[in-house]
Amino acid sequence: MIQGFVHPEFSPIADELARMIPADGRSGAAISVYHQGECVVDLWGGCRDRAGNPWERDTLALSFSTTKGVESTLLHVLADQGLIDYNQPVKHYWPEFCQGGKSAITVAHLLTHQAGLYDIRSLIDDASRMTDWEYMAHHLAAAAPCHAPGSTHGYHGLTYGWLLGELIQRVTGQSFAQVLKEQLADPLQLDGLYVGLPEEEFGRRAMLRSFPRSSQPKPTLESRRPMGPIRQFQSGVQRTLLKHASRWVTIDGFAMLKGLVPHGIARLSFNDDQVVSACIPSANGMFTARSLARMYAMMANGGELDGVRLMSPQRVALISQVRSRRFDKVVPLPMHWRLGYHRVFTTGPRTPNAFGHFGFQGSGAWCDPSRQLSLGFTVNSTAGSTPFGDARIAKLSARAIEAVERMQGVRVLQRAGAIPYAS
Repeated sequence: MIQGFVHPEFSPIADELARMIPADGRSGAAISVYHQGECVVDLWGGCRDRAGNPWERDTLALSFSTTKGVESTLLHVLADQGLIDYNQPVKHYWPEFCQGGKSAITVAHLLTHQAGLYDIRSLIDDASRMTDWEYMAHHLAAAAPCHAPGSTHGYHGLTYGWLLGELIQRVTGQSFAQVLKEQLADPLQLDGLYVGLPEEEFGRRAMLRSFPRSSQPKPTLESRRPMGPIRQFQSGVQRTLLKHASRWVTIDGFAMLKGLVPHGIARLSFNDDQVVSACIPSANGMFTARSLARMYAMMANGGELDGVRLMSPQRVALISQVRSRRFDKVVPLPMHWRLGYHRVFTTGPRTPNAFGHFGFQGSGAWCDPSRQLSLGFTVNSTAGSTPFGDARIAKLSARAIEAVERMQGVRVLQRAGAIPYAS
């Protein structure tokens, strides 16, 4: 079932991956891990669609909010080139943005989810609008924030993509997809890093298990019913509310719906060609696990990989600093927000220096500069995923960190003369 290669020290990751792919003939996944600039895990297995076609080495998987980490990285590359200053008001780059009392919102407010522009439910009348970049940028420029910038934060689960994406387009004069290709994918020789999948790449994609692919007419108001992912979302919200009930004194439960569930989302399939080909930088990135791990490996190594430098070490140190440990208004968890990234959750060793971004349905990618370690995980089945976390990537991350710590422990003993060096 599992193909690829794995360094012997990281072999528990292969066992973990094999256990978590459902044997249903429709589900698959891939994982890649880089350590000290070298790929030590590159594995894939299972199936990529309902027809049972195998997951291949170059299979692309839609990765939801994992896309935000890619978009944030792209912005930081531009910031390192002097095109963007985190402390500048957004209106400096995007003049129309000053409408609605947003003059004081800075780039840093966007990156740390403190701009108060998360309410997509009030912003658009139907989720299908998300496939129209100009429509979304226009309405966000005219929108009024839910709170004063910097006073609190609410996860911009969907609006984040166009807020940063339009900023990137304004400072470069190019489309988001073109900037992504020229500034990240090409320099790092990534084999699959798309936001808005070109039609010629459609044959490589995995189909999401929880979203049917359908060209049927949209249902009438009388016949609308939530699809599987929406029921799963609602169930996840209920479980999270029960778990954290004692901490919900100051959290607005309705903010979750405002930030994450636009009207008509139940009718939007992320398998449909129109959605896949649209540019939604908060939610529809199509990636290989290898590309995600390699992109984060660049940051794990201080901004450079294989002789290609995209960021200074100082930039990496700056973006990895925790900006807030407070509970979020939309995500009822302390996410320890950095500049565009959150904390890394694992079932094993602590990761105080790690940062990245995970996505609905289980995908995720991150790096830990203190361990020179990065990981990317792509998947097409939910298998217990919730809107606020997934045990699969947490387990895989734990195995990767444990492997590094074992190797470091051996080196310490070798230097002390306790065990011989291998010949």
